[in-house]
Amino acid sequence: MVTILNTVQPDTARPRHPEKANRPDTPVLRKPEWIRVRAPGSPVYAETKQIVRENGLVTVCEEAGCPNIGECWTQKHATMMIMGDTCTRACSFCNVKTGLPEPLDADEPERVANAVEKLGLRHVVITSVDRDDLADGGAQHFVEVIEAIRRRSPGTTIEILTPDFLRKEGALEKVVAAKPDVFNHNLETVPRLYLNIRPGARYFHSLRLLQRVKELDPTIFTKSGIMVGLGETREEVLQVMDDMRSASIDFLTIGQYLQPTRKHAAIDRFVTPEEFKSYERIARTKGFLLVSASPLTRSSYHADEDFARLRAARNASLPQG
Repeated sequence: MVTILNTVQPDTARPRHPEKANRPDTPVLRKPEWIRVRAPGSPVYAETKQIVRENGLVTVCEEAGCPNIGECWTQKHATMMIMGDTCTRACSFCNVKTGLPEPLDADEPERVANAVEKLGLRHVVITSVDRDDLADGGAQHFVEVIEAIRRRSPGTTIEILTPDFLRKEGALEKVVAAKPDVFNHNLETVPRLYLNIRPGARYFHSLRLLQRVKELDPTIFTKSGIMVGLGETREEVLQVMDDMRSASIDFLTIGQYLQPTRKHAAIDRFVTPEEFKSYERIARTKGFLLVSASPLTRSSYHADEDFARLRAARNASLPQG
């Protein structure tokens, strides 16, 4: 599962995979004022929740404890998490449970499409757990979800946030051929921290994945994000920006890492809003079409508005004549 997320929850909030349960407790830093959000509770929030429940769907908003759930669901924005709620990996930043997933649900694509139609979404984000147990990593399931949404809601633009399809030959090509409007895969952190933060992944494989999307279909927007506050240096963040631009990534997101439980990676520090603004300015000079950098920025936060801005930025960059 690849998303920058999470708020601190009690250790008993969900059963943990042994790999996570056996980790030693890490200190939990008190959140500064700029990172705090209001608890959800509006009528539209409740309506969105009901639609999600009626269709038997899993959302990354809930599974990963996203701090923006109140705001997003009040606007009827929900990020659908397909292929179950159990991930085959145990990343130290992520609150999605780890274990052996259930078989794929053949009815899920239609249920997702039904929810998208009922919510009246102009833009939808579809993500998933990592499914290393599947021969194609779940690529065909992504394709079926995209096709089902297009049949029911042809005017809805589709953004996918995928696993890395590590060692899954032909999987990426299959998903790209379905022509999502945005292909997102998060690098999550700087290369030096991968062994501790994202041990099942490989930094340069993830980078190459995004580069390959552009080679296969230059019309698809590519997007990636990282968390800060894990112990990375400023120089390392800037190098990741350069690596992303070398892979022709269009859209960069940077957000503050928030520790899900005391069994997860500790927060090294809270990055100030001023530092985020500095990262955003620098990233823009490096040539990204769009940059979102703030303490509460998450991969799918304001995704519909950002997609409109992405298209406008691309159009503005095209030769006039």
